[in-house]
Amino acid sequence: MITQHDKTDILIIGAGASGAAVMWDLSNAGFNVVCLEQGSRIQADKYPVNHPNWEELALNEWNYNPNVRKNNDDYPINTDNTDINPLMFNAVGGSTIHWTAHIPRLHPSDFKVKTLDGVADDWPITYWDLEPFYDKNDQMMGVSGIHGDPANPKRLPKQMPPLPLGEEGKLIAKAFDRLGWHWWPADANVNSVEYRGRKACNMCGPLNYGCPRQAKASTDVTYIPDAIKNGAELRVKARVSKIETNSKGKATGALYFDKDGKEHFQPANGIVLAMNGVGTPRILLNSQSNAHPNGLSNSSGQVGKNLMFHVFASVEGVFDNLKETYKGPTVNILISQEFYETDTTRGFDRGYILIMNRGTPGPVHLSKSIDWGKNHHSEFEKNFGKRLGIGVCGEDLPEESNCVELDPILKDSNGIPSPKIIYKISKESRKLLEHGLKNAEIILREAGANKIIKLPFSKHQGWHLMGTARMGENPKTSVVNKNCQSHDIENLFIVDASVFVTGGAVNPTPTIQAIALKTSDYIIKSRKDLKS
Repeated sequence: MITQHDKTDILIIGAGASGAAVMWDLSNAGFNVVCLEQGSRIQADKYPVNHPNWEELALNEWNYNPNVRKNNDDYPINTDNTDINPLMFNAVGGSTIHWTAHIPRLHPSDFKVKTLDGVADDWPITYWDLEPFYDKNDQMMGVSGIHGDPANPKRLPKQMPPLPLGEEGKLIAKAFDRLGWHWWPADANVNSVEYRGRKACNMCGPLNYGCPRQAKASTDVTYIPDAIKNGAELRVKARVSKIETNSKGKATGALYFDKDGKEHFQPANGIVLAMNGVGTPRILLNSQSNAHPNGLSNSSGQVGKNLMFHVFASVEGVFDNLKETYKGPTVNILISQEFYETDTTRGFDRGYILIMNRGTPGPVHLSKSIDWGKNHHSEFEKNFGKRLGIGVCGEDLPEESNCVELDPILKDSNGIPSPKIIYKISKESRKLLEHGLKNAEIILREAGANKIIKLPFSKHQGWHLMGTARMGENPKTSVVNKNCQSHDIENLFIVDASVFVTGGAVNPTPTIQAIALKTSDYIIKSRKDLKS
């Protein structure tokens, strides 16, 4: 028997980076909002960093990979045919619980790569369309940084001073200066001072496994509390299986399972999907019906297509004169965008960023990267607290063959078909990474590293899930329009990174949230018909 709930104005599916932002904005404007989140609300004392065996927890039940983590809130993913494993976290706050809160914005050029470089497609919106919503999101999340980075357009001053570079950051910055390459203190959604009642970072280190101080701006401690104060309702352990539609072609609500496996139906005037670039196409494809035989909002055949990850590799250097490099945020130190824009002399399109990181976060992680045997202890002493890294994060241009499908066999614990990932890294991306790795090594040697450790492309780095329900003006080649409104279903909106046309070379989260706030602004101003 299916339990039927009272109708709400807006039903949001997913309480991560984008869903939480829309939940707050719409509820603040007086819309009745219900948000369904398949994960739990994580209490701070559950974070790995509160426990002596935090590294064991981080590598197992808190692993980035849901296939390794295997928590009750996760669904399995078929990764047999992918070069990169998708990484995500199902909880209130979503993957912002796990993220490092590194927040550079897309460049204006990222929205016009077809026009500028003759590759991929242009977005139907520009950087300037998103700029006020980037700024609005900054106010809610809080940014530590320095105004005036010449690699980006002018913008409003940051809310807080930058996180300290530390001696190790100064060492790398001077190397960039001697090479004549751009660098800038990294913008971060990590408090350098108290902000909106949340404490400043205490520089403990592994902020990517939850922050008990709430110094890191995960959306469970920024947007969600204010949304609930506005009257929004959040239901956890609510796993959506299907979006229903009526004979008029409108979405009517969603079917979901509660923690006890009982089925519910939540009707709504409008629906907002915010489940990430794997979860959103999964549910759209599973919402097939006689009226929508290829899945919901899929008349274009583009749902699930053009999956993008950012390609990533890194180089680490060992420094005799450093110690305790594990202290402080893992990243959020400095960033170089020297190689961001296309340079045809390099032999590939688009570009990459170079990100400084503080190397291995703890002894267990380090022990996994050095040989065991009679020299293990001496090698450990030479490396622990003495490593610094330069990461290469590169653009991953869309290819239709890279996609998310429904697996015909694999299912989650409620019997919902699991996603199957098909993805092959391109020759262009491999050229890009090779170029970036050479420059990362140049920086570390210039800084005085006595040993170089190359960590080339790894399949365990699929943090950014983009492009599987792309935005565009043509309904035949895209899934949503510039307002993130489905071309096929006029009261259905998608606000996660699945709408990305291209991915740029930076963490997508601030852009995801800006798009989400732009969409909620459109609903508030232009879709009063969705409000009871």
